[in-house]
Amino acid sequence: MTTGRPPTGSGPWPYAVWALTRLWLLACVFKVVTVPGPDVTVDVSVIYRGWYEVLLTGTYPLDDVTWQYPPGAALAVLSPALLPFWEYATAFFVLVLVCDALVLGLLLYAGRRPGTRAAGAWVWVAGVPLLGPTVYARYDLMVTAVAVAALLAGVRRPRALGALAAFGALLKGWPVLLLVGVRKGRPTRAAWTSAALSTAGLAAAFALWMPGAFAFLAFQRDRGTEIESLGALVFHLARQFGWEGRVELRYGSMEFVGPQVELVSTLALGLAVLALGWLLLWRLRARLFAVRTPAEAAFTAVLLFTVTSRVISPQYVVWLVGLAAVCLVFRGTAMPLPAVLVLVAAGVTLLEFPVGFGHVVASDAWGVTLLVVRNGLLVAASLIAARRLWRSTVPGRPGAEAAPSVVGGQPSRVAR
Repeated sequence: MTTGRPPTGSGPWPYAVWALTRLWLLACVFKVVTVPGPDVTVDVSVIYRGWYEVLLTGTYPLDDVTWQYPPGAALAVLSPALLPFWEYATAFFVLVLVCDALVLGLLLYAGRRPGTRAAGAWVWVAGVPLLGPTVYARYDLMVTAVAVAALLAGVRRPRALGALAAFGALLKGWPVLLLVGVRKGRPTRAAWTSAALSTAGLAAAFALWMPGAFAFLAFQRDRGTEIESLGALVFHLARQFGWEGRVELRYGSMEFVGPQVELVSTLALGLAVLALGWLLLWRLRARLFAVRTPAEAAFTAVLLFTVTSRVISPQYVVWLVGLAAVCLVFRGTAMPLPAVLVLVAAGVTLLEFPVGFGHVVASDAWGVTLLVVRNGLLVAASLIAARRLWRSTVPGRPGAEAAPSVVGGQPSRVAR
């Protein structure tokens, strides 16, 4: 029965809290407020700006091993040219702010439909500032905006999901995982065909646009174990017992160098393969697809590949915040607990970087504790999300019941 009242959370409060928290983030990146630790804006003012100058010459940064991104990343790096009246870093921060606002608008709009709610918007409002100024000093929020738009558009338009996922993948790879949970049958064919055609067309366009579009593949292959990753905990602990390795700046991040590092990096790749195997098995066994399943599957997949990665940079957590927010748009989602764990992990990530990064580099007690807590929260979120996704979609298991979801005022029956 309709009461005529607006949905909960659709009043001014989400906008007000968003505005206050984003003013704080802007104050941090413009250095009105000083956050302890390394200057996170250097990536924009020095590294991105340097790539920008190279890209303007008509080529990708072929001689810079820190360029480890798909060719579409050039669009993000060049985007400040849209605001030529501002200095590069200023324009970049403003554009990230615009993308942040776009995500909020999409989540609030989606939360007004029957069967949805404003909880997703609140996850975004709270989660982004928990990461601190780093989230505005990297282009990952822009990619997350594309991913959020893809999942929300995919509720009714699988082809739009496929096209946006392809575009996102050419920005930073991981949005390809948005396709894993599309309902089997016609929606899968539509989404995956759209993604394949969009990827082929865009990849060809980037390759023709400038030389070196795919040079990033070699640079990415050679990366080692970054000091914030799950595997790095082995060496943080080993340093307490006289391990002879060291920390070096390599490929744009702080990595461990020394005995057994290559072995741990290989084991991390093995875990990623196991995560892929689990996802393929889930895809084969899943039979119950609700309207929320694509978001839940994408959230789970990105969690699994984040925790098994050789690199867990702080900005990666914004991907998880965005996907968690989409999950919580839908009533009856199985992901509230993993979403809360991700939000807590975001807050710990700020303590780890930039605030406590010196302690992390030194592998002292405080730095190791922060990493154990942050990475432990992400591992727990991954395992819980995977278990809940399986239970809600694979028949023959306790709890394998996907209740009908409502989209656009009509019940959306699960497909078997």
